[in-house]
Amino acid sequence: MIVRDEEGTLARCLDSVKDIVDEIIIVDTGSIDKTKEIAKKYTSNIYDFEWIDDFSAARNYSFSKATKDFIMWMDADDVILEKDRINLKELKEKLDHSVGMVMMQYNLGTDIEGNPLCTYYRERIVNRRLNFKWHDPVHEYLIPAGKIIKVEIAVTHKKEKKRSSRNLDIFEKWIKSGKELSHRNYFYYARELNAQKKYSEAIKYYEKFLAQDGGLFSNYIDACVDLSKIYAKLVSTKKAVQTLLRAFEFGIPRAEICCELGRLYSQEKDYERAIAWFQIATKLEKPKNTIGSVIHDCYDYFPYAEMSICYFKLGNLKAAIEYNEKAAQFKPYSKVVQNNRKYFHSLINSSKEIINSYKPQS
Repeated sequence: MIVRDEEGTLARCLDSVKDIVDEIIIVDTGSIDKTKEIAKKYTSNIYDFEWIDDFSAARNYSFSKATKDFIMWMDADDVILEKDRINLKELKEKLDHSVGMVMMQYNLGTDIEGNPLCTYYRERIVNRRLNFKWHDPVHEYLIPAGKIIKVEIAVTHKKEKKRSSRNLDIFEKWIKSGKELSHRNYFYYARELNAQKKYSEAIKYYEKFLAQDGGLFSNYIDACVDLSKIYAKLVSTKKAVQTLLRAFEFGIPRAEICCELGRLYSQEKDYERAIAWFQIATKLEKPKNTIGSVIHDCYDYFPYAEMSICYFKLGNLKAAIEYNEKAAQFKPYSKVVQNNRKYFHSLINSSKEIINSYKPQS
């Protein structure tokens, strides 16, 4: 692990793995809080690394301190949930030395029931003898090598800190030094610019990324969604729609794009067209074992809930109730579902009262 000022999350992370791993290595990049004091409760392998605006350099230093056959990395705001802890223990017992890399699921955020909102696979465990190296100073990555396996064991990300300009600052320092950005960097630089509301520059680099082939399909999906939201805000809904449709150039239709198209048309009060796109989203099969991210709600709960609202706006209460109940099949605990159910039933009861109170004229 590489850490800095993680006193609020480090113990939570380490508690979830302390009885599974054989050694814990903490590389501190300049904490001024109680991070190192907390780390000492779990390990004596604590090292200082002078921060040089390069995540890869810090991670490579942390890897250099590992002594076991396999290396697993985590961030301080990650945890292993109990069901995944059980499966990780089993994996550890049977992990063959011929394996070079284990791709594990990474769950970004959870709903109130603990179900993941977004999932993708990351290079999580590597064979030390293959001498893996991290690349890029920000949004760092490992180049896959050796025998690669995928497992349905997840690391769950539970972010506590607000997003800062740190990553953007690193990118801009890198650019000022004369280094050129790669195609992959275009995407991540655009996202950092977007997060800091530097929209004109973000547009430039999203467009650069979309103009080239060879990237991850999920990154093209994310780029189209991000860029469409900027265009909807600054240009027009038409430009936003055109940007979303570009996603179909890079692969098969995805529910994430269809839901965004539905959402845009719903905002424009074009409810029939919105319903058409939401319907398509529910017909698409959710990708499995994909490297890229999957937003789970886009394949069932979200489009059904949105269609319920659209049908209500069109005056079709029967269909609104029907689709709200379809959404409830996937998230019965949803406040949206429960509030809609109460409201729709109140309308029905009000109508009955009106009918019952009506007295025909003699």
